[in-house]
Amino acid sequence: MSAGRGLSRRGLLAAMTAPAWTGVLVVPARAQPREVLTVAAFPLMDEIARAAIPAWQALHPDVELRILMRQYSDHHTAMTTALSTAVGLPDVMALEASFVGRFAQGGGLEDLRQPPFGIESVRARLVPYAYDQAIARSGAVVAMPADIGPGTLLYRKDILDRAGLAPEDLTRSWDAYVAAGERIKARTGAYLVANVQEIKDILVADGLRPGEGVYFDTESRVLVNTPRFERAFEVSLRARQKGLDAKVQAWSNDWGAGFKQGRLATELSGAWLVGQLNAFVAPETKGLWRAASLPGGSQVPYGGTFYAIARRSAPARKRLAWQFIQLMTLDPARQLQAFKDYDAFPALRDVHDDPFFSEPVDFLGGQRARLLWRDDALRITALPVHKQNKFAEEVVQTELDKVLRGHKTIKAALADAEQLLLRRAKR
Repeated sequence: MSAGRGLSRRGLLAAMTAPAWTGVLVVPARAQPREVLTVAAFPLMDEIARAAIPAWQALHPDVELRILMRQYSDHHTAMTTALSTAVGLPDVMALEASFVGRFAQGGGLEDLRQPPFGIESVRARLVPYAYDQAIARSGAVVAMPADIGPGTLLYRKDILDRAGLAPEDLTRSWDAYVAAGERIKARTGAYLVANVQEIKDILVADGLRPGEGVYFDTESRVLVNTPRFERAFEVSLRARQKGLDAKVQAWSNDWGAGFKQGRLATELSGAWLVGQLNAFVAPETKGLWRAASLPGGSQVPYGGTFYAIARRSAPARKRLAWQFIQLMTLDPARQLQAFKDYDAFPALRDVHDDPFFSEPVDFLGGQRARLLWRDDALRITALPVHKQNKFAEEVVQTELDKVLRGHKTIKAALADAEQLLLRRAKR
């Protein structure tokens, strides 16, 4: 499922007093159940939860499951407000990966290591980086991973063929990726990538050492004025100077048109993008794409979704909330169905040997790409999220834009970014 770098996509309970909730009420066909369990979600996650209602009813016939849905941004804003005020808290909340990290710092989520949860007993069944992503600095595990977004390079095989290139010419290294882009541009006229920001986003998050986040370490020291960021800016600048990016933003009309018209040779994203290209972005390009690992052995996640329980939610329903989370995340049949129906790549490793992973992906010309993504997911390490990460992302992107326009050198831009972040790091 898309998230983080591009997550996309309704439930008012009449009994809820919080004015923040809007949407469609999902009520199983059952008269006056004894109890109600509320689940707050965003698009696709609400559909996955709704699909589980029959299974939930079979396990808990006297407990009504209500799904509250808001659009992605509205949902996370509402959860932020609910956690800070303890008003309108659902029993279970779905969260995108970056929000798990932010909320973990506030102490508003239950530590799922504690009774009656015991999440540590299932740790080995989950993709390691996804579990680690939910560990707070205190050691508390604040959310259960549901799905993940392994990073992948998607490329147009027909464009590579016309350029006389093999897939390894793209993936051998980042320098090779840029060099291949020059050849693609010269021989086909296609751009290598939509925007060099995609390159920067991977390289600033690649090769982190223990204790490091992307922008800050565990002691809130600022990490942007470092060789890692210099390299990210340098490769991005070189690709821009050579005219290899289309200078369009993901999810814009121009971005979608670039795929449909064959003007974009590659895309750096999460594996979930294949489903979205096939469903609505560029279905007419079916069979032309292939997948590979990211260039240079880079391994980064692109979002993912989790379930969490607020510390101040109704105590009497916490055990039920945990049982719902277990149904959604530890039931192989439920995880597999979400993958088949919604491209929600399972965080549950029990599912990873299912024959479905070996089936050819039609959109990718019959490539068995799920095996590639499965193996790459096990090599990804968690990206600790600092409370100032969002601000840091904006600062770094602003400074990169200045470099790309020739207004600053890389060293000056990173020094300025460092100074701005030093003033915010420990707020």
